[in-house]
Amino acid sequence: MIIANVALDGSGVLFDIELVGSVIESIAPAGRRRGSGVEVLDGGGGVALPGFVDSHAHLTQWAAARRRIDVGPAMSAADAVALVYPYARTAGDSVVRANGFRDAQWPEEPHKDLLENALPGARVAMTSMDLHTLWLSPALLADLGIDHPTGVLRDVDGLEAVMALEEQEDPAELDRAVLDATAALAVRGVTGVVDFEFADNKTVWDRRLTAGSPAVRVDTTVWPQWLDEAIERDERTGDVSALSELIRRGPLKVMLDGSLNTRTACCHDRYPGIDGDDAFGLLLETQESLFGLVSRASRSGIVPAIHAIGDRANSIALDAFERAGCGGRIEHAQQILPEDIARFAALGVAASVQPQHAMADRDIAEHLWAGRRSVAYGYGTLHRSGARLLFGSDAPVSPPEPLAGVAAAVFRTDDDRPPWRPEDAVPLDVALRAACGGRGPLRVGDAADIAVLVEHPAHRSVQDLAETEIRATICAGELTHAAAV
Repeated sequence: MIIANVALDGSGVLFDIELVGSVIESIAPAGRRRGSGVEVLDGGGGVALPGFVDSHAHLTQWAAARRRIDVGPAMSAADAVALVYPYARTAGDSVVRANGFRDAQWPEEPHKDLLENALPGARVAMTSMDLHTLWLSPALLADLGIDHPTGVLRDVDGLEAVMALEEQEDPAELDRAVLDATAALAVRGVTGVVDFEFADNKTVWDRRLTAGSPAVRVDTTVWPQWLDEAIERDERTGDVSALSELIRRGPLKVMLDGSLNTRTACCHDRYPGIDGDDAFGLLLETQESLFGLVSRASRSGIVPAIHAIGDRANSIALDAFERAGCGGRIEHAQQILPEDIARFAALGVAASVQPQHAMADRDIAEHLWAGRRSVAYGYGTLHRSGARLLFGSDAPVSPPEPLAGVAAAVFRTDDDRPPWRPEDAVPLDVALRAACGGRGPLRVGDAADIAVLVEHPAHRSVQDLAETEIRATICAGELTHAAAV
């Protein structure tokens, strides 16, 4: 294949890119003579960038969320119940699934009784926007064998309940939904995803490949529950599956703390209005257990990726990397002590962040983290310190729209409000590299994972940048999306 008439940057100088198999074979000035029988994709004067990589997504959850009731607009628990009410009334024995509620600033707490009073006997499950809370009705709690006073399960309890719910779903239907979702990612210029789904991801993707091939490369993460098996099989991060070159082994995922919206992100300072040990958030691993996981994984060639949102969790995660003498990734890195910023680059720890979260969380961060000396969503500060940035969406927490993430990082706003903490904006070229999995401009010998945009996003407004059209997407040398012309 030849991708003809495309720029590689904002200069407007056009080139032809020749692909052989899944590699870029040559890049030459546009208009050179082409051999017969070569497929030509006319880029129309657009710009060819490395394909976007969503460095943190939950593919099964996003695929499922695309088919669920959106309760994101709910301003209270009663609002959320009202949004599911029309569907639950006619659902019969089916489980009613909803997604996206944000209860941190609701006037009342969600509770199973609210669901029971409005929808007696209905089987309802609502997942929060950040995936850290699952709100279940009494009937569904009984079906799952869960005895819980409120029906609102947070963090680990919620993850385990989600797995129990998914065991009731038809795997073949879920597999088809996920493969369809990867095709939707290709429309967005995405050629790679790190799948952080809470599951035995190797087994899941080995099975899923019998249903079809994904439209993107997928790095399958390892959770601690399956680490021993991965080590016994001598699996290493980056290993390509024997079943498909599109599937690779990803990093180890360790949950260290909760989230901002649930007030369980582990911080050095207390949350307002909370007393006792819970006032500082939640630690899901001890320092010793975290070190044990990090050191075992890294010695076996599996890169550790630690979920750390609050500043104390980030300090502890960096301590574990330093003690183990290895690099890795911190997922989210939303609040960091000033003295910890430089440790990312010094230790070789990438900051895997989600710029759209900063925009969604700006109000609640100002409320819950006000007056603290830690840096919140400090992408610019991390970049200036030399840290490597990787961008993702955490889909379905944020939509997997890589250019929207780039726009949020560059402009620090996604609406008509002034930029939030504009000192932590990052330059466009830095944001694009982070959104492309760390890759810079295309070069000969690179993987043929390419997104062709109608124009370079330089000098565009926040909305225009976020909505830049993707003309074509090529993954491993295969055309996975072509816009209608």
